[in-house]
Amino acid sequence: MNKIILSILLISSSLILAGCAEQQGPAEQAGEKIDRGIENSKDATSDAIENAGDKIEDATDRY
Repeated sequence: MNKIILSILLISSSLILAGCAEQQGPAEQAGEKIDRGIENSKDATSDAIENAGDKIEDATDRY
């Protein structure tokens, strides 16, 4: 009995998830754009900090 109920739940949840994955609404598209923007800004910030560190190292090596 428990195996039947578990099987039904697994099948129905996988169908629900498959149905949701196919359609993207405007809010989800906007969310993905925001996520990409955040990742790009993290990369840019990381690069800027690394470059600043290199310049500080170069400046201190001269003295």
